[in-house]
Amino acid sequence: MEEAFATRSHPLTCPFCEAHELRAFGHNSARCDSCGGLLSGALLGTLLRISKLPDAVGGHACECGHPEMRRLPDGVYWCPACGSEVMPISPR
Repeated sequence: MEEAFATRSHPLTCPFCEAHELRAFGHNSARCDSCGGLLSGALLGTLLRISKLPDAVGGHACECGHPEMRRLPDGVYWCPACGSEVMPISPR
């Protein structure tokens, strides 16, 4: 499980406080340094599998942690939380 945390480009966000990232903590577990939340076993495995799924059509997570960016009419994705904009990879 620690290898999964070491190879991820974006860390998992704590599902309890939804503000801080999880860190590897022992074998098959992760802990939030901020709230002390501890995840292990099946729940942690499920979150890791979910994080590896491809983006759903029309929804992209923002690097700031907001779960979904909005698609504007011109095709640009806009984050309502931080205001960042991302151009689509390929032209439509």
